[in-house]
Amino acid sequence: MTDALPARGCPEEDGYFRKGCNPLAETGRSKLQNQRAVLNQQILRAVRMRAGAENLLRATTNNKVREQVLLELSFVNSNLQILKEELEGLNISVEVYQNTEETFSIPLVPLGLKETKEVDFTLPLKDFILEHYSEDSSEYEDEIADLMDLRQACRTPSRDEAGIEMLISYFLQLGFIENRFFPPTRHMGVLFTWYDSFTGVLSYLKETFTHTPSYDMSPAMLNVLVKMMLAQAQECAFEQIGLPGIRNEFFTLVKMTQEVAKVGEVYMMVNTAMTQEPVRENIPYSWSKLVQIKSDHYRALAHYFLATILCDHELQSSDDEDQQEKAFSQLYDSVPEGLMVRTVLKDKVQRKQLGKAHLRKAIVYHEEALRVCGLCKKLRNIEVLQEVLTAAHKRSLLKYAQQETEDDFLSLIQAPDILPKTEHKVETVAPQFSKVKVKDFFHRLSVGLKEGDYIVSVGGEDCKWLGVSEVLEKLKSTGQQPIEFEVISCQDTTASMTSATGFTYCEDQSLAETVKLLEILMFAISKLNKFKAIA
Repeated sequence: MTDALPARGCPEEDGYFRKGCNPLAETGRSKLQNQRAVLNQQILRAVRMRAGAENLLRATTNNKVREQVLLELSFVNSNLQILKEELEGLNISVEVYQNTEETFSIPLVPLGLKETKEVDFTLPLKDFILEHYSEDSSEYEDEIADLMDLRQACRTPSRDEAGIEMLISYFLQLGFIENRFFPPTRHMGVLFTWYDSFTGVLSYLKETFTHTPSYDMSPAMLNVLVKMMLAQAQECAFEQIGLPGIRNEFFTLVKMTQEVAKVGEVYMMVNTAMTQEPVRENIPYSWSKLVQIKSDHYRALAHYFLATILCDHELQSSDDEDQQEKAFSQLYDSVPEGLMVRTVLKDKVQRKQLGKAHLRKAIVYHEEALRVCGLCKKLRNIEVLQEVLTAAHKRSLLKYAQQETEDDFLSLIQAPDILPKTEHKVETVAPQFSKVKVKDFFHRLSVGLKEGDYIVSVGGEDCKWLGVSEVLEKLKSTGQQPIEFEVISCQDTTASMTSATGFTYCEDQSLAETVKLLEILMFAISKLNKFKAIA
């Protein structure tokens, strides 16, 4: 679904970014994204209608008008709630993102793409090129089109390394664009519009690219989303360990008990974070419930695995007692009062009683997971989720029934908590921006020096504090060899050229003549192809 998209004017084989999936293609993800975009627009219209009705309600004193407005407001609020529920349904459409037909595991929470609108950069950028850079803006139509193509492609990236690389390329390109065309003292008239991923409300980016544009990108919400993705990564690590199958062997089960307990622990922390203010009201209900279900389910599995150790693996004469005691003791922070690990391993009755205690706790967690799943309509409709939870519950019930004896009334041991531990720790990884090579679309705007530009390096040597004569001496010493400049193009042209900026070029009153000389000399030496611009 990703084809090479070369920049205009570049050979086909030199294409340096990829276009995304065709949003009109008949694929599940594209259809889902189009549906989400339509819902976002409907939600935005409903929000505007509600705002207008509320303003009219505050302004009018006519009782008849107020009754009509209140009736209209109730209709709008009802419609808005329905639209938000539809959006939440799309946000939990796990079948689109995961092939649930071929797997028997709990689906992951699908964090979809953030929706936005098309942006036309043509007029604002062309005006700025003409006004600030004093160049013919019509010569940069291809570059502007390349920028718009790349942004459009980033709305539908492929779900693979190529898609990630494309997003990084666009991010890096934005750095060039922001510095070249968006001075902090001037509004360019370009509105960047996108929708909150959870509520669908519209927001504008009006100040800087680092400004939080909507609630789903607030620090509190991003913190929760990071925790959720790390928990899902931990879950995937556990699933990967179990892909070959889990052997019913003492030390294997000890390892799996702690690994799955770790998954349950991280989901419990995510669930706690999701129920805190201020994110509580904005997290999709189905997401928070699925996280709660996963926490209960994986903690239940931990108790089931530990019960299996106790019920199926009696200590034999050929077993290493010390190694088993050491491994088993690491599962608990403390054993129930009156019990000792070595005694439990040797005593058949104590093993059985403690094993049944863990099975009871596993059953409680399984039943809680099924109960929470039944509370959410969206989750009830995910068949594979229901099947996994039900199968795990039945397995624990069967295991417990196999341990039934007449003296069960004596089994008063409470199962202790299990210490989580993992050999597959997951952590966030910063994007590898340096590995993605990006060519500045508008690099030609920096070719040639202009009055107001600052030369900060010649041939790799810092010259910010050198005088004009010293820089010219450096240029003359290079002879006919190509030389590389680093320049800073200031966007605030109203700044005084004689102010103390730290660049000693500003003290020379013949700056315009010197710059002209440098421009001619630069053209002769490097043919305008060796500039390294810092715009």
